[in-house]
Amino acid sequence: MDNIRAIRNDDDLAWAIAEVSAYFENQPELGTEEAERFDVLSALIEAYEDAHYPIEAPEPVELIKAHMEMFGRTQADLAVILGSRSRASEVLNKRRTLTVEMIHRLHKAWNIPSDYLVKPYHLVGREREVA
Repeated sequence: MDNIRAIRNDDDLAWAIAEVSAYFENQPELGTEEAERFDVLSALIEAYEDAHYPIEAPEPVELIKAHMEMFGRTQADLAVILGSRSRASEVLNKRRTLTVEMIHRLHKAWNIPSDYLVKPYHLVGREREVA
């Protein structure tokens, strides 16, 4: 594999992104040297960005809302998972915490990583954090 180098700064990052961008339009065939180059450059980009530009996961309720928006899901869809419309409303308005059972159901039904759903967050009108 030719022309691969470590990403040590933002100029190197820009170079690597430009290199992999060409593969978005013309994807290399799996098992080829070009596909391997794409994978290696992508891994280098991801490692550099994770180290230098980390993105914090949103708190659980915001994550659920973002997921709903991204996949066109509604509060009624959430109600089916959580057991009732009122429970879904309370969760979305931060008036009720997510229980372990709710987290399990959300993970199973919508494939939302449970690690992000168990993080503590504030309820409306309460000063303490809850899990």
